[in-house]
Amino acid sequence: MTIETALAARNPAERERYGSAADYAYAALRSEIVEGRFAPGRRMREIELASWLGVSRTPTRQALSRLEIEGLLNLKPRTGLVVASLDDEAMDELYEMRSVLEGAAAAMAARHASARDLEALVNLVETEASLPADPIVRYRHNLAFHGAIYTAAHNRFLMKSLHALNDAIALLGPTTMAAEGRLAGAAAEHRMIVESIGRRDAAQAEQDARAHVLKALDLRRAMRNSPY
Repeated sequence: MTIETALAARNPAERERYGSAADYAYAALRSEIVEGRFAPGRRMREIELASWLGVSRTPTRQALSRLEIEGLLNLKPRTGLVVASLDDEAMDELYEMRSVLEGAAAAMAARHASARDLEALVNLVETEASLPADPIVRYRHNLAFHGAIYTAAHNRFLMKSLHALNDAIALLGPTTMAAEGRLAGAAAEHRMIVESIGRRDAAQAEQDARAHVLKALDLRRAMRNSPY
């Protein structure tokens, strides 16, 4: 996506939600990266981004620095800052760790979820069936679904670790929700996880969640190996 295309899609009123221009610039750029609109390897030119954001170069520079510290950007010799990327080995390591942590979160949710937590999860599963077949819409819903499991697990340290992993996964490129047949498959897997959590079956919830993540890894591998 070009800067011009992204600019046309951005709502200027969004700036009013943030306390400073730097916070706005950070949130806007981070959104472009984690939702895949700024692809891995993309050059992040300060002056171009400042113009796109409608802010000065100073808050843009501050935002880029924060993103670099978080690992979403890398400084490349003779090129400057680029959106970070992960190789196949790092991808496998990332998903291996995610499968462990997502499984732990689902198991903890089965043990600790409140009635309100369970209601939120059921509502998310029911809502998923009526969502449009738009990978970005489904991606955002997927984040909300997994976030609800993390909340239901009631473990702040696990939640922090999983959010960091999800940021890293964004560096792999387009969401797996864009893969053929994935929308229906993910919805069915989400329902299975919630049903296991609702039965308070921690072992099955963990197994379901880990299988869900490993299915996503299989799709990531296929997407990387695809010639298209």
